[in-house]
Amino acid sequence: MTFSFDPAEYGSACEALISSADLCELGPGTPNRTVRGTLRALDEAAVFGGKTVTDRDMAACCISGLWLLHNFLDDSHTISQNVHTATGSYWHGIMHRREPDFSNAKYWFRRVGSHEIFPALCAVAEQIAREFGTDERSEFLAKQTQWDAFAFVDLCEAASRGHTNEALCRRVAQLEWQVLFNFCYRRAIDGAA
Repeated sequence: MTFSFDPAEYGSACEALISSADLCELGPGTPNRTVRGTLRALDEAAVFGGKTVTDRDMAACCISGLWLLHNFLDDSHTISQNVHTATGSYWHGIMHRREPDFSNAKYWFRRVGSHEIFPALCAVAEQIAREFGTDERSEFLAKQTQWDAFAFVDLCEAASRGHTNEALCRRVAQLEWQVLFNFCYRRAIDGAA
């Protein structure tokens, strides 16, 4: 499966925010203060550029994801913890994984269950793992047939301790963000991903 992510598909406000972001951090990162004002001004109209929003929870998830992309973990957390769906829990889990609070991240991933993006994420993670190469800790990415959010939390923890390839983990985390954001964006305006 090939996954293509073009920031231009999400309107000018999202395109600018997505294009100005660095590769996803595994840890908290440094907030990108140059976009804080833009992020504070985000609302459904800015994010969706006049498209009709049919799922407000998914719209909130998009906004949470944009805050997270620019390393504003507390702001992202404030939004995601108020979205009481599997997808809100997913964003919440990613935020805690990045804090890093790995056990709390796993708590939120248990609340996610089996998310609709897992098959796509599993496929793109396999492609990235094959491109980067794997070691003993990361080889599951190239072999798994179902996305294992818990194993990825463990891998991110190992990378944070210098025990596996951080660049591979960051790239997979970036793709995870993209697949999840795309899902939320499409679901917010179409009602279906």
